[in-house]
Amino acid sequence: MINSQLQITIQFNKSQSLRFVTARRYHSPITYRLREIPVKQIKVWKDAQARKLDRDGIADLARSIKNEGLQNPPMVQKESKNSYLLMSGQRRLAALKRLGAKKIPVLLLTHSTKYDLDNAKAASVVENLHRNKMNTHDMTAACVFLTESVGKVKAAKSLGISSQTLKKYLGFAAVPERLKQYVPKELSRDDVTKLYQIISNVPRAVKIAERISPLDQKLCKQYLRNLAKNPKSSHLKILKNAKAGLLQQKVTIQLSKSNARKLKSVAGANDLEVTEMAGNIISSYLKKRNRQ
Repeated sequence: MINSQLQITIQFNKSQSLRFVTARRYHSPITYRLREIPVKQIKVWKDAQARKLDRDGIADLARSIKNEGLQNPPMVQKESKNSYLLMSGQRRLAALKRLGAKKIPVLLLTHSTKYDLDNAKAASVVENLHRNKMNTHDMTAACVFLTESVGKVKAAKSLGISSQTLKKYLGFAAVPERLKQYVPKELSRDDVTKLYQIISNVPRAVKIAERISPLDQKLCKQYLRNLAKNPKSSHLKILKNAKAGLLQQKVTIQLSKSNARKLKSVAGANDLEVTEMAGNIISSYLKKRNRQ
């Protein structure tokens, strides 16, 4: 019962019971019991509190709960005598608070399937990820949080993404300290992040960082672009290709008034723009030189 105006209705399918429910999530059986507890005793993770909830979506969900009943109670786990940690159902909890809930039904994890602190946080994050479409910023925050809680391997597995994709989301946060030491004096954050995303072997990445640190910014970025294309190539070959890639393609030529008039005349006779005519003349000249 929430207040004199609202009655919560809980609906279960045939395979569920009101007293004891078993489900399979996170690769192990989870058991929980239906309880009714005060809303003020439910704690939301700090990471979840920082997550912005869609106000319109919460309002719609609140109306749905009021009209149709609570289809799936939030899941919690007991922290202390009068304190419970929210495992899943942040939006549902927000909607119930919007309706003025004082006490709400919850699915309380049994002691036998209770999570430790880090895994509990991880499970909460994963639950929210799978229930909502996350934008890049939220996904990045979730990846960082999960990595810090359970490690890169488990984080990637929980999110259903590859280690490489996880690394991209993590960005600079995933960069080892041995590479971070080059920022900001020798290399930029972006350069170091991109280097580690290309070369995950830390000793080799550090060696490359030492070699590209003296390069100017444009050449360094071109080097990393070439490294991404051929990560197994030697340093000298990548550097050579990087320098070749920076060759100036646009050249400004100062002509005398007489030559400018002649170029314009030739271009008009060939029905071409002046710049296109100039390019053709230079290209033709270089071809003749190569034949000599």
